[in-house]
Amino acid sequence: MATNSQNRNSTKWFSFSNVSAVVMAAFVIAMFFSPDLKGILIQGLMRIGLFQPDVPEGGGVKTKLSFTSDAAFRDKNGALVKLSDLKGKVVFINFWATWCPPCIAEMPSIDKLHRKYKGYNEVVFLMVDVDGKIESSVEFMKKRNFMLQVYTPASAIPVEYFSGSMPTTVILDKSSNVVFQQVGAADYSNIEVAVFIDKLRL
Repeated sequence: MATNSQNRNSTKWFSFSNVSAVVMAAFVIAMFFSPDLKGILIQGLMRIGLFQPDVPEGGGVKTKLSFTSDAAFRDKNGALVKLSDLKGKVVFINFWATWCPPCIAEMPSIDKLHRKYKGYNEVVFLMVDVDGKIESSVEFMKKRNFMLQVYTPASAIPVEYFSGSMPTTVILDKSSNVVFQQVGAADYSNIEVAVFIDKLRL
């Protein structure tokens, strides 16, 4: 039979601060091992206004990167898409990987933006899995009910588009100029992004 002293010690151990500390420790450990959990945390920060893309005010083009170069990507069926073939279209390119928490965090907002332009032939979305693991990335999209089509690199990617940091997003205008570049996660459901794209496509 437990003594009063043992009961008091047990009660002390189950205090709010101790339980909170254990929960916090478990959360930190889970964060370390789970890209999805990290992604959810970043999504929460997006909802309160953080991680907003640096879109030119008023929807106008703030700067143009004069560099233009061709690059090729391959879809899940093996079909090849070259940027040079997309001249005359607005091209949204996102370089990502399935294990990248910031990539996971911004993906719902990209999917939302993509759905807005479904049926608009002059706007193209290329979700480029830089790991080249097409089966994993297709499964990633399917599991989350995203409508985004996945590609893998089929040529060298010019460093002016992607320097190795994930996620990286670039938008090309109809002349294939890079008119937007974002390194790191961003909330692409921001209305300013759609305004920007609309100005480019009209």
